Parts: sequence; C-alpha cells; structure tokens
Amino acid sequence: MRTKKEIKFLTKLLNIEGIKVISHRQHEGIGIILQVEGIGKESNCPRCGKKSHRLHQNHRYLVKDLPWGENFVFLEINRRQFKCEKCVKPFSEELEFVRKRRTYTKRLGRAIIQEVLENDIHSVAKKGVVTTEEIERMLKDASKEYLKAKPSEVKRLGIDEIAVIKGKGNYCAVLIDLEKSKLIGIMDRRKQEEIREVLLGWGKEILEQIEEVSIDLWKGYRNLVRDLMPNAQVVADRFHVMAQINKELDAQRKREKRQVEDLIKKAESSEEKADQEKILEGLKKSKYVLLKNESDLNEEQKAKLLQVKDVSSTLKSMQELKEKIRRIFEQSNNWFVGLLKLGRWLLEAKKYFPDSQNTIIGWLDEIIAYFDYKTTSGVVEGINNKLKLIKRSAYGFRNFENFRVRCLLTWQFDC
Repeated sequence: MRTKKEIKFLTKLLNIEGIKVISHRQHEGIGIILQVEGIGKESNCPRCGKKSHRLHQNHRYLVKDLPWGENFVFLEINRRQFKCEKCVKPFSEELEFVRKRRTYTKRLGRAIIQEVLENDIHSVAKKGVVTTEEIERMLKDASKEYLKAKPSEVKRLGIDEIAVIKGKGNYCAVLIDLEKSKLIGIMDRRKQEEIREVLLGWGKEILEQIEEVSIDLWKGYRNLVRDLMPNAQVVADRFHVMAQINKELDAQRKREKRQVEDLIKKAESSEEKADQEKILEGLKKSKYVLLKNESDLNEEQKAKLLQVKDVSSTLKSMQELKEKIRRIFEQSNNWFVGLLKLGRWLLEAKKYFPDSQNTIIGWLDEIIAYFDYKTTSGVVEGINNKLKLIKRSAYGFRNFENFRVRCLLTWQFDC
C-alpha cells in the first residue's frame, strides 16, 4: 500500500494537469505502471454541454507515456463514463493528454515525432518505445493538428523548387515565409496549376495581404503572383540573374578551350603548337576563378585569374562585366540608381552577354525591384539545403506525402 505522500509525489512527478496517480507497480522487463484518473468528480456532456457527476462505469486501459530514465512508463487510465441527467445517455469524459483510440499520450507522440524528424522512423522504432505503425499514426495525427491551419500574416513570400531526384529534371515547388524563414508549403511537382490550387486554398484575404514575392526567373511564378496577389511586388532573385550571367561566361570559357584544343591538333609547326598550348594552360582549371566573386579569391586564385585574362581578352571583359553587375546589386540602394547603372551595364554587355541581356530586359521591373526590397534567396537556399538533408535521411518515408509531412512538421516543431 502506497502512502498519501508517495501518491502525491508520483502525481507531481507525472505532471499531467487534472490527473492524479492512484497506485503504482513495476514489472520486470515491462516497466512502471501508474494507475491514474481525473481529479474532477464531474464532466460535461458532449451533446448538451450539461455537467454530470453521475458515474455510469469505469473503463480502464493502458497507454505509453514518456520514459522515466531507462524505465518504460505505462499509464493505466480510468476513462470514466458519466450519465447525463438531461440526455439520459452515458458519455466518456474527455482527457486532454491522450487521444481517443490511441495507445500513447500526446506528449510521447510529440517527443517521438521530434526524434523522427532528427533521425528516421526505423531507428526510432528500434528503441522499443513505440512501433513503426504507431510512429506513422503519430505523424498523421500531427499533420492533422499542425498542418490544417492556413498560413497567416504572410507579408513576404518566396517561391522556389528543389530537385526530387538530382539530374532527373523532377522538381517539387516550395513556398516560404521569408520573414519567419519558415517552410509553409511543398508540392510534388513544379506545376503552375498545383501551386495555384494551394495558394487559392489560403483564401483571398491572405493573398491580398502579401506585399512581396521573391521568385527565380520562371514566368509561371510571375503569372501566378500577378493573377492571385494584386498587392504584391514581384522581386527577381539576384542570384538567379547572376547564375544566368555565369552560365553565359562559362559557356564562352568552354568554347574557347575547345577551339584552342582543336588548333593544337591542327598546328602545322611546333612553334604554333607551343603558342596554343600556352593559351590552353591559361584556360585550364579556370572555371572557379572566373565564376567566383573576385573578392573571395585567395592569392593563388587571383594569380590564376590574371593568367586567364592574359590569354583571353574576351574572358577578361566578361569576367570584369560580371563583377561590375555584382557590385551594382550590392551597392545600389534604390530602384532609380540601380536602373541607371543597369542601363549602362546593358550597353557595355550587349556584345558579350546577349542571352543575359535579353533576360534582364524581359525581367527589368522585377530585377530593379530588388534595389528597393533587397530580398535575396539566402533564406530560400537555407531552407532548400535543409530539405535536401531531410530527403537524404528520409529512410522509412515511402511516398511523397510522408516526405511532405516530415518537411512541414520540421519547421512547425522548430518554431
């Protein structure tokens, strides 16, 4: 027989509001079993709301709770049935700490989900606290509890994508609250119709409060914003603009390298061959130093860059123009100054960056908006990197829906 002092201590140690421990026993190889029931002597009828203190019957069953050290803990719950005097029908009392028809407490479910988000389903199940099936049920319950709510107070939205399978051209779209650095939506395909459906599900009121949307240079995203978010300014991500410029610069590097290699093969004299080999030596291993921000190069890399510039006047001009537009993005503090500088850059770059010039002109309004908003893809890229880690460690998540739930719950539990 346990003393009142011991029962009071166990009740405090259990720390579940409105619940008291009645008795305690420990079974070798099983764990600690605590018999518990509600402190209150009455409950509200779910049909009419009237309070009833008329006990109809007791209903006891076991659920798992958070372990105490190395010991598993089971709660032998008495979910009492009361009889409503008004409805003249029995009803079960509501217990906040455990869901109906569940074999574990809510707090154990939250702890297990947090552990799964940091590891994987099977490694957590191997610890023996809960089964794989129970974990999957926990995830479904959590997704209904945490993910059913629409995002609120979204002012700055980011739209991007992540490769589901690298190199296969298969992308899923992601929606990000830029102010909270939080993932708020993920779809299994980068389809304009699917993204539209999700955004429309947020409701007109939420869409109309969005003031800024940062996107890459895909017209589908721009069309969605224009159609659904009348008060939002589209801001083209500067890093995607730079990626386009770097792509064109690298294409020229590859082209010149191939041309020099062909000339070496066709050289009619050793002197001619030696001249071309010197040029080739300058072009070899030059991708990094040409595309990297010049201010981030070390002394050895700066020397290599000078070697490249010495053997190719075209690459020299293109690299310097690339650095010039980077400084324009970094140093211009309003759209008007940025537009003037960008206009001069376009005139200089017309000969070297025809594709990039066409892209910039086609996205001019969205690009110059960057100079006012200064929004970059830093937050988006950080979230995308975390999504890639989740994807690599998503052992036990057998379909995209499970992956989607895991991703969204990761940010829900982090916040």
